[in-house]
Amino acid sequence: MPELSRRPYLLRAMYEWIVDSGRTPHAIVDATREGVQVPRQHVSEGRIVLNLSPTATQTLLIGADLLEFNARFGGVSHYVRVPLTAVQGIFARETGEGMVFEEELVPTDPPPESPSPGTGPGPAATDAPAPKAKRPSLKVVK
Repeated sequence: MPELSRRPYLLRAMYEWIVDSGRTPHAIVDATREGVQVPRQHVSEGRIVLNLSPTATQTLLIGADLLEFNARFGGVSHYVRVPLTAVQGIFARETGEGMVFEEELVPTDPPPESPSPGTGPGPAATDAPAPKAKRPSLKVVK
């Protein structure tokens, strides 16, 4: 069974927490990604910050793969469609509190096979602790 992405679940949870806290949710989007539909005149340095508040959006949907809604930019209505892989983070405008998402890598090569018992270097190498995986880190985006 393929591993599910945590991004849609975390994005929805952070969105709800920000709205329930009485704050304004904003998403940072990499507008250079394939499939991103945003008003290009509002893109700066390849990114766009989208106001996701219930008063700024209509028909907001945060699905398993897409963020989509209708909104006004400069008084003109636009349909916004963003693959969730292009969402780089979500934060509360008033406090800057939020979450930054790491780039999701799609494995292209099979994992290396572990040596069978009795092969490879001696017991000292097999008793060594496995290297720890790098922990994800968060940074505040303001």
